[in-house]
Amino acid sequence: MKTVLMADRVRYERMNTAELRETFLLSDLRAPGAIQLDCIDLDRAVVGFAAPLAERIVLPTYPELRADYFTERRELGVLNVGAAGAVTVDGRRYDLDNLDVLYIGRGNREVGFASMNAATPAVFYLLSYPAHASYPVALVRKADATPTELGSFETCNKRTITKYIHLEGARSCQLVMGVTHLAPGSNWNTMPPHTHMRRSEIYMYFNLPPEARVVHLMGPPEETRHLLVADKGVAISPGWSIHAGVGTRAYSFCWGMGGENQDYADMDPAPVESLR
Repeated sequence: MKTVLMADRVRYERMNTAELRETFLLSDLRAPGAIQLDCIDLDRAVVGFAAPLAERIVLPTYPELRADYFTERRELGVLNVGAAGAVTVDGRRYDLDNLDVLYIGRGNREVGFASMNAATPAVFYLLSYPAHASYPVALVRKADATPTELGSFETCNKRTITKYIHLEGARSCQLVMGVTHLAPGSNWNTMPPHTHMRRSEIYMYFNLPPEARVVHLMGPPEETRHLLVADKGVAISPGWSIHAGVGTRAYSFCWGMGGENQDYADMDPAPVESLR
């Protein structure tokens, strides 16, 4: 597990492209047949992928966590962005199809991941935050997630936001998690953008062909930068940074938050005319 150290907004202004990518972008986290995770010092988030093939793989603990098992003091959100798979939690099996989400609360000793077919494997995106309370394991099917339609074709941001782990859905200690899908012909997300100092946010972009990219906008509204993100790239957004993007084609992304509250609407708008 690699530990990623965040920059504050003062150092951010002096960073070149390579430094920005090294600090705020996680790439190459998917390793077939393995679990690969990074730990971010911002809100102590852990993010990565479990990509089982023919053999089931078990979530380990890591020296950086100083824990007997991974969820001893943590909660975990699991999103399947691949083919059909299964997650076992302390011996109980949960089957996940594409875009199903499993919430795993604090205190579950063994978590394992498997694909139904190694030729068409599951790919599990993992997002974890510390937890001071325990909530039950909850499976949320794609069909049962809460959808919200936003944007329009005129502004190139027609999109569907689906909430999985949130105050009115699967309950958690601090993790909030969902997926946004851009409609064909639309490619702007989260525009106009916002910040929220009460929570950090992490974006994982997917459903992109190899040649496509998302231009992820970040930074204070008056001092924006950008990251070029490929399929299954992960962009980290501190509370002082906007998070918006435009793709070379339609795409999807998983958004996850952790911090002081779970109020989805708690945000500070950054009108387009204020951006620099």
